[in-house]
Amino acid sequence: MASYFATESLVPDALAGFARAHSDLVDLDAEHGFLTARRPAAGRRVALLSGGGSGHEPLHIGYVGAGMLDAACPGRIFASPHNRQIFQASCAVARDGGVLHIVKNYTGDRINFGIAAERLNRQGIRCARVLVDDDIASESESIAVGRRGMAGTVLVEKVLGAAADAGAGLDELVALGTRTSARCRSVSVASGAHNTPATGRPAFEVPAGMIEYGVGIHGERADRSLPVMPLAKLVEAMTADLVTALDPAPGATMIAMVNGLGSVTRMELYAVLGQFIAALTARGLVPGRTPVGEFVTALDMRGFSLTLLDADRETLALYDAPAHTAAWPSPATTLDRG
Repeated sequence: MASYFATESLVPDALAGFARAHSDLVDLDAEHGFLTARRPAAGRRVALLSGGGSGHEPLHIGYVGAGMLDAACPGRIFASPHNRQIFQASCAVARDGGVLHIVKNYTGDRINFGIAAERLNRQGIRCARVLVDDDIASESESIAVGRRGMAGTVLVEKVLGAAADAGAGLDELVALGTRTSARCRSVSVASGAHNTPATGRPAFEVPAGMIEYGVGIHGERADRSLPVMPLAKLVEAMTADLVTALDPAPGATMIAMVNGLGSVTRMELYAVLGQFIAALTARGLVPGRTPVGEFVTALDMRGFSLTLLDADRETLALYDAPAHTAAWPSPATTLDRG
């Protein structure tokens, strides 16, 4: 199957197909390689833009639309978008109050979004950045760039999208995004690597009977492998690490996201969610919202991630606000609300 897709045209072909499938929501700038919302909220003073490597769909293109992003810039598979893409997309959607970049914490993304921001500011377009760094597995002094950006990015985009729709200004959005990112942590596990489209072979081998604990969404190897264990025990360990990292107040309300990394079935993800809720409840925490599905994938990786966002009333209200995109579940269902 890999031979069908091992071409330079895979990403642009996919974008063209996505734009056709969701022509009611997005427009494609094929020349510069970005998508914009067809019907963004009229009350916005600041545009929101995000982007990153392809292969993580529905991130970021699936979250373009009213209530979330004004534009998304997809790079090549697992590669940062070019600063030229980001600059052109930002110019296309910028409002009177400027444009806010939501950036996952990877070196390439930081560099390219940074260059684009400098160009925008020289053009007189106000531009600021919110950095998402929710991956607890990459919190180490040996990693110079710091924690990686993971599935928490989607929650930041959702919260900021609702605030932008309500007319928040650039400085207000930066402050809100910084607070939201600081209260959000994720961790991922995998029992099998993704297959590289060009070769059809796994990016790395996971020993039989083992799982990678703390794997990255680009196939970054985890710093430790653990023996396969019952789901309840695995989710308990992941929850314990997340709660330790966040240190929420007793009785705090959490947005608890279960995210499939590409080839875990929905049935299995619901089983994960059940264990996640049980582990949180046992700690006296309230799983107030429980989104479950594929939000940020790693091609076809056999794994999942858990994300916790310590949510105050403002955050919950923004999370609950409507969004009209290809991938965000809207309106919220009873299950999504826990």
